[in-house]
Formats: sequence, structure tokens, C-alpha cells
Amino acid sequence: MLRVSASPHIRDRVSTRSVMLHVIIALVPVIIASYFIFGWRALMLFAVSACSAVLFEALSRIVMKRKQTVGDLSAVVTGLLLAASLPATCPVWVLLIGNFVAIVVVKQMFGGLGENFANPAVTARIVLSVSFTAQISTFSVLGRFIGSDLASSSTYLESIGKTTTDLVSSSTPLAIAAQGQPYLPSALDLFFGRHAGCIGETSVIALLIGGLYLLMTGIIDVWAPLTFIGTTVLFTWATGQDVLVHLLSGALILAAFFMVTDYVTTPTTIPGKIIFGIGAGLLTGLLRVFSAMPEGVSFAVLLMNILTPHIERWTTPLTIGGVKHVKS
Repeated sequence: MLRVSASPHIRDRVSTRSVMLHVIIALVPVIIASYFIFGWRALMLFAVSACSAVLFEALSRIVMKRKQTVGDLSAVVTGLLLAASLPATCPVWVLLIGNFVAIVVVKQMFGGLGENFANPAVTARIVLSVSFTAQISTFSVLGRFIGSDLASSSTYLESIGKTTTDLVSSSTPLAIAAQGQPYLPSALDLFFGRHAGCIGETSVIALLIGGLYLLMTGIIDVWAPLTFIGTTVLFTWATGQDVLVHLLSGALILAAFFMVTDYVTTPTTIPGKIIFGIGAGLLTGLLRVFSAMPEGVSFAVLLMNILTPHIERWTTPLTIGGVKHVKS
């Protein structure tokens, strides 16, 4: 006897909590790398950010009289990603404001997880960059990782009153390249993250380990990350930029594996993911090369988040037996 039932017909044990737990595990190499590159303050920022995000979600759900959702771990992921996109010298109060914007304004005021139109961490990062430019545009790294020959010498470090275990202010590789300065970090330093930048963006090897974990566990697929990175690289190459610097520095790799793969704010179809990746890559290249800001990933991702409903509508396949309506 044939039994007919409503979809879904295939069920598994994948839940929001399990997906978010995998993302947290993928971020562990990034968190560990941040300690070796930026010291204990990086760990403190990650911890404070995750805890404050959970607190804001719990309180907002109570105030809004909605079912508690802190157990799905999505707030933890948002907090970790926001911290990853900020410098080690970011004041804690700025971080708390960022988490309030991400969790309460962007996420909960739009109905909670699954209803937000944009990535909460990305949106909060942009709000902070506009509102507290001075506090989050001062980048640093442990003294022993300063890139130039002059700055890396012990004489220089002693002259500025710093030891190799202190955070020393420095320009990011993208800023150095934009200003045409000669002292760029080596490819090896870029790969391992031994330069100034945001605490979760510098170590490419740690990000690749986390991204590979997400790919192997099936949490993400390769379409959006590949097209996003590939388009950015092709654009910077075509405009005569230093491709290696644009590939291995800034938020490109972090966003590729942890932001353009967001289930809620990016398309679900393969063509949609490809379009999203290409669009984000082109916008990133345009902003990096032709705007006043050396980094443009956050704005690129947010703009593509806004276009996601349209991309989803354009790329959703017809059901079997469906008819495509054509305007007469």
C-alpha cells in the first residue's frame, strides 16, 4: 500500500544548535591563533562578546515575552564573529554596544533567528565603524610581529617603551598597500597572521582550518566562498593591485567561510549562492580599490544581504509540473 504524506519526507538530527556548535568549533583555531598574535586581550574580547550576546538575547526574549532561544547557540556565534572583526584595542564598552545592536536591534526586533534581513555581526560592525571610528580603527599586534625592519628591531621597541609582549600600534597590510608604503609583511607573515589587524581576521591558516572543518561536516558548501574569494582576487588582479595582500589580509577569508555562508541572510540555491559570491566579491574589490576605505568586506556583505530575497526569487527552480508565468 502506498502511503502519501506531506513534506518533509527526509528527516535527520541536524538542528540549529548542532549547526551553531559546529561553527563554534570551527572558530576555535581562530580564537587560539588570536591569543598568540594579540595576547590575552583577544581572549578577553571573545569571552566578553559571547557572554554579552547571550545576555542580551536572554533579556530581550524576556522583555518581548517570547520563548527563550539562548540554547540554540546562535547568540554565541554572533558574539564570537563580532569580536573577530574588531581590533585588540577595542574598548569593552564599544563591544557591548555592538552586541546590543547585533542581538537586540538586528536580530530580535525583526523576530529572532531566521527573520533578520542582514547578518547581525556584519551590521553591528558597520554601525561601530561609523559611530566609533577612532576606537575601532586603531590596529595593533604584539611587538615581536611588527612588520617593518625598523619596527621589528629591539632598539626600536625599546625606544618606544614596548617589549615584544606588548601590543604595538601598526597599520594593517591593506592600509599599507593603499598608502603605497614599502614595508609590507611577507607572504608567510600574512598567512600566519603576524601583522596588525582585527583579532579574528589575520591568521589565514586558522581560518582555513575552520573553513575546511565546516566543509567536511557539510555545514557549508563551497559555492559562495569560492566565488566570493575568486571574484575579489580577479578584480584586484585586473586593476593592478597586489593580489596576495588582498587575498591574505583583511576580512576576506573570515567572511568567505563564516558570513557569506549564513543560512538566514544568503541565498539557499546554488545559482543564488554563486550570484551572491560574485556580487560580494565585486563590491569588495570596488570598495578596496576605489573608495577611501582600505577594507570593504562588511559593506559588501550587507549590501548583498539586502539583495538576497530578490536573488532567491530569481533563482528558485520550478516545481515539477510548474509553469513559469511570463508577462504578456
